[in-house]
Amino acid sequence: MSANPFFSTTTMTLTYSIPDVAPYINWLYFDHAWGMSGKPETERQQLRREAEERLSRYADRYHSRAVFVLYDCRSEDEDIVLSTGGTENQTDGVARIPLLRQQQAGSEYLCLADFISPDSDKIGLFATTVDGAIVTDFEDDPYEKMMMQLVADRLAEATAERLHEQVRKTFWGYARDEQLTMAEMQQERFQGIRPAVGYPSLPDTSMNFVLDSLLGFAQIGIRLTESGAMRPHASVSGLMLAHPKARYFSIGKIGDDQLHDYARRRGVPVELMRKFLNSHL
Repeated sequence: MSANPFFSTTTMTLTYSIPDVAPYINWLYFDHAWGMSGKPETERQQLRREAEERLSRYADRYHSRAVFVLYDCRSEDEDIVLSTGGTENQTDGVARIPLLRQQQAGSEYLCLADFISPDSDKIGLFATTVDGAIVTDFEDDPYEKMMMQLVADRLAEATAERLHEQVRKTFWGYARDEQLTMAEMQQERFQGIRPAVGYPSLPDTSMNFVLDSLLGFAQIGIRLTESGAMRPHASVSGLMLAHPKARYFSIGKIGDDQLHDYARRRGVPVELMRKFLNSHL
């Protein structure tokens, strides 16, 4: 464990070997990334064998890392309000994660904050990444670089899967008796969800700036670009919610009214936020 440099809450930083997380890889997404959907099974199996051979070959050479923190919190409309304990920069001991709500007719008008109690609750924040060298070591071989990038992407997601299991059963412990097979985990039969930044229910990539301030991405070697993209590319960040009815959904299109309200809550100029959410307007 290490003290978060931004808040008094303690963060957990973990390092995993490739054999630790490889069993958690969902190979369907690997196939999809290669454009193998609809291809003969023999071709897909051959590609997977190539990937697994590299996982075995580099088992001791590369690692993945994760950072996790659990906060007391409550919901307030479309915000999740965190109790941070207070620092020089957070004298009231409060931080906010502003979120978006579905607005399109026919939707359920859901927001991730709906799965947090307005009175008292907890929320997990996380990020995972893979050694950047797993890609840069192969700059001179285009095929090998592509293969290792896709393997790295799967390892980052697999690390998030492994971390989430540990959170549910140990670190947070709200599902200590969970007994799921790998197939059941990949079918998301566990309690709770882990919406990732950039995905349909958390589409604003600039949310990474908020999470970085709460987690300290640099602890595991992640840096952010001006657009909030993570480097190394093989990185995942997001929230962990434990509500039994929590589920994934797509924000879809939002109106100008929500754009202005969200920008206000984020403390970001409307025109800058428009750039981040352009595809959802």
